[in-house]
This record gives sequence, C-alpha cells and structure tokens, in this order.
Amino acid sequence: MLHMANITLSVPDEVYRRMKRRRDVKWSEIARRAIVEKLEQVEGPVGFYASTRELADMIASAGVNLNDVPLNEAIRHHRKMRELEWQRTSTIQAN
Repeated sequence: MLHMANITLSVPDEVYRRMKRRRDVKWSEIARRAIVEKLEQVEGPVGFYASTRELADMIASAGVNLNDVPLNEAIRHHRKMRELEWQRTSTIQAN
C-alpha cells in the first residue's frame, strides 16, 4: 500500500473562506495533482511509472507500431492514461 505523508499548506484567508464554501471539492487532491504535475514538468514522471524503454517494449510486444499512430491520437490516449492514473492513485488510502 502506498504511504502518503502529510504537509501543511498556507493560503490567504479569503481563499480559505472560498474553499470552505466548496465542500464538494477535494482540495487535498487538487494540491496533490498540482504538485505531481509540477514535479513531472521539472523532473520527469513521478510515481510507479515504468521507464520509457520499458513502456516502448510493452507497447511493441502488444503489436502496436507507434510510427503508425497519428500524433493527435497519441496525445489523446496519453491524456486519458494520465487521468486514469490520477483516478487510481487518488483512491489509495494511507494507513
């Protein structure tokens, strides 16, 4: 099971008041996603990702030639995959 650490986040009072009105929003998930997204921008993939070579080998072993996939379709699939991974990891509960 994935262990998660707790952090303290400071926001201006007005932002906090607005956040409190939106109890339907999971603010910790919003912050977690933003942090991981930024880390991916500056350091590369975060979490339980295979290396690029491992992913390419898995795709090739499935009989998919990436050279035959149009760029816009590859981007669409990549975005969907990231969203599904967010859903999967956001439901993992810490002990």
